[in-house]
Order: sequence, then structure tokens, then C-alpha cells
Amino acid sequence: MKISFIGAGNMAEAIITGLIEKEICQNDQIYVTNRNNKEKMEELEHRHGLHSTYNMKELLQSTDIIIFAVKPKDADAVLQKIFPYIEKNTVFVSVLAGISIHFMEERLHKKSPIVRAMPNTSASVGKSATAITFNQNVTLKQKQLTLDIFSAIGMTAVVEETQLDAITGLAGSGPAYIYYLVEAMEQSAKDMGLEAELAKQLILQTLSGATEMLMSSDKEAAELRREVTSPGGTTEAGITILQQRAVKEAVIECVKTAAKQSEKLGFSHESQHINSL
Repeated sequence: MKISFIGAGNMAEAIITGLIEKEICQNDQIYVTNRNNKEKMEELEHRHGLHSTYNMKELLQSTDIIIFAVKPKDADAVLQKIFPYIEKNTVFVSVLAGISIHFMEERLHKKSPIVRAMPNTSASVGKSATAITFNQNVTLKQKQLTLDIFSAIGMTAVVEETQLDAITGLAGSGPAYIYYLVEAMEQSAKDMGLEAELAKQLILQTLSGATEMLMSSDKEAAELRREVTSPGGTTEAGITILQQRAVKEAVIECVKTAAKQSEKLGFSHESQHINSL
């Protein structure tokens, strides 16, 4: 199997790391390119033992899967550059927020099998939550291959394309929200005089334990929270502050705004395409 990455940023490396760690493919079966950051390419080649190249023929010839991981703003230009080299039966997998299958079909100028996948950077530790949707040209065998690749780096869910903007806001950007919460907890520990490494261990174990409770219990998150919150106790005192500061409403708005931004990115690219006709 040959897997070619167009784009060598954080998401691409997270997927590459997951593929290698889970032994889905060998290092020398992975090819990667980026726009012009040769230093980054050499770094990836050294760290992962893969192939890096700016030769489009070398990159895309006889490849089974292309994983398209450039910045959304660069999608149009890159698609126009690569489409002459893409072979008919190569599966084209985009992990770009907001870029529709329809847009890619028009830019590739052929009936390519196209997949949109929305993983998150937890792919690098095999814990991504990836939503996937396919166009009508993807065969059953190709669907299974794509699912196998993304299942190796976490859980997968096949969804309608109309759901992807919401999933991008929820799960695609989700790890950053958790890291932001941990930042705040670490700062509170520092303010109270706790040693940083001890605080980090306590926070991470607390998150891990809460996650395990949510995954193993039939109870809803709200019920588990109420069970921990004794009247007049320490947890209630803390939760009261979160409620007073409208933290729940802020998180809801955070996810919705991220989803709207994904939708906006797609609308922007579709509008640019229409204006260019």
C-alpha cells in the first residue's frame, strides 16, 4: 500500500504517527509533500523514516490513498496543481474543515472516489474521534480501507456530509477545548501553591477517571455530576462559580461558533468558485 500526504502540518503528522504506531503500513510506504517548507519535510523524513518529495509524479503515481491536509485557504490552488497527476482509482481523502465533496469533485475534473474525514490531533496517540463521509464513486473495498486506516487511530463514525460542520466544531476542535480547561486547572493549582508536576499528574488522572466513568456508566454526564455534588460541599461551591460565570453557555457557544466557522469556510470556497466561472 502507498499512502501520500499533501500537506505536512500537525494533522498530517498526527495521522502519520498513528499509522506507524498501529502498524497499518510501513514507514517506506508513506510519501509526503508540502508547499515549500523543505526543513519540515526533512524533519518528518528523519523522524518517521518516510519519503518526502516535491515531485508530483513520484508522490502520486500508483498511490492507493491521497490524504489531503493543507490549509483550507490553499485548497483551490493545490487541487488545481495536483489534479493532472491523480489516477482514476486513487482514493482522495480530505481532512480539511469546510471544503465540500462537490467542490473537490469539480476541481479534480474526474470521477474520483472522494472521502471527507474529520479526525482530530489525538490521532497521534490512537484516540482520534473521526467522522467520515463518502461520495458515490467510493467502492465498498475502498470504504473499508479508509475505515481501517482511521479506525487504527481511534474511533470512526460514518455520517452524512451535512453533519460534518457540527462534528468539526465538536470533535475536530474538541481537544483544544480540553487543553484549555487543563490550562486553567494548572493555573489554579499554581495559584494555590501546588508543585506543577504533582498538579499535572492529579489533573490528568482526574480527567482519565472521569472519562472512564462516562464510558463505562449508563448514566448521563449531568447525573454523574449531581452524584459528586453534595449539598453544601466543596464541589457544589466550585460548580456554583461555573454557573455564575455562565461557563456551560460559553462552552455551548464555543462549539457552535467553531461549527459556523467550518460552514463559513465552505461557503467562502464555493463562492470563490462560482465567481471564477
